[in-house]
Amino acid sequence: MTWNIRTGGRDRGGPDRLDPVVRVVTAQAPDVLALQELRGFDRDGLMAEVAGRVGMTPHLARSCFGQPVAVLVRAPLRVVSAGALRRPFHHGAARVVVATSAGPLTVLGTHLHPYSGGRRRMEVDWLVAAVRRARGPLTLVTGDLNSLDPTVDHTARLAGMPALYRRRHLRRAGGGVDTRAVGRLLAAGLVDLWLSCAAGALEADGLTVPTRFGGAEFAGMRLDYLFGSTALAERTRSVRVIRDGDAETASDHYPVVAELDLDPA
Repeated sequence: MTWNIRTGGRDRGGPDRLDPVVRVVTAQAPDVLALQELRGFDRDGLMAEVAGRVGMTPHLARSCFGQPVAVLVRAPLRVVSAGALRRPFHHGAARVVVATSAGPLTVLGTHLHPYSGGRRRMEVDWLVAAVRRARGPLTLVTGDLNSLDPTVDHTARLAGMPALYRRRHLRRAGGGVDTRAVGRLLAAGLVDLWLSCAAGALEADGLTVPTRFGGAEFAGMRLDYLFGSTALAERTRSVRVIRDGDAETASDHYPVVAELDLDPA
């Protein structure tokens, strides 16, 4: 499961959303959970507290400029190694390897640069390099990639957005829609697990922003992804976006869950 919980589940001067965040995670009970926008989770034991409430072990990657990210793992999955990718990601990137019945699964959880397509492209190149270094054939790249899918025409959707936010998704040279980050993951041989499992589904079924909570910078987009190696894609049974209930107001992003045909080693 991957989820951007928006500013650590807490709003300055607004409601604390951590309780509904915990309820959504508890209801889905993922074995591996990638979280983004963990503002404050690197202080005062907050990461450990939330991880304890959902019954998982956290592996936090601090941010150079933005907010931390984390990958959490539930027993009986065994963590072989964990750490942060040592590159200047705007929001950080966590790398966790877990032992499975089919060999080690490398999970890269990240949150790409929100404002610059050029920076997103650079960060994706670092992710691709990490994929090539992964142990074994099972690799998952997941998180809020802040990037649009190159297989979809986004022209009309972007035209209706305020210029301030539309610029985030346009290339500076020529002004075309910037889909380079997702395109580079596809070019590296990774599989968009939503597209591989959503045959016959409507495009709207895969949109991850905005929720009913709001999000003025969004116009009905899929920004949250699960990309797998070919071997992992072959073991992916389903991918779904979690809507309704607490997921509508716990964040401005919906969580995305994949069911994988893997067992603990």
